[in-house]
Amino acid sequence: MNNHIVFSLLILITVGLNTLAQNLLKLGAGQNPLNIYLMAGILSYGLSAVFYVIVLGKLNLSVAYPLVIGLTIIVTMITGSVILKEKILISQWLGAGLMLSGIWAIALGKH
Repeated sequence: MNNHIVFSLLILITVGLNTLAQNLLKLGAGQNPLNIYLMAGILSYGLSAVFYVIVLGKLNLSVAYPLVIGLTIIVTMITGSVILKEKILISQWLGAGLMLSGIWAIALGKH
């Protein structure tokens, strides 16, 4: 398999686990501190950190951080809307679009 594809999958796994953690922590907030959502969210964060370290081993921090965090913010916003039924304002969608253009510019700059 192509190294570029493997590396892209590592970034997507990191973003996916981080997004999963955010949603699980939100579901577990305000409940018993030892609920399953919080435990699963913490576990997801831990796994996300492991994959993020692998990404950092292959990419500069100045590129990896905005890529992973920016994509996590956008995907978390979308999943918050779909899974948690949170309302997303037009200004938030505009901000997400601006973030995507920034992520795209950073990703292009690494080549």
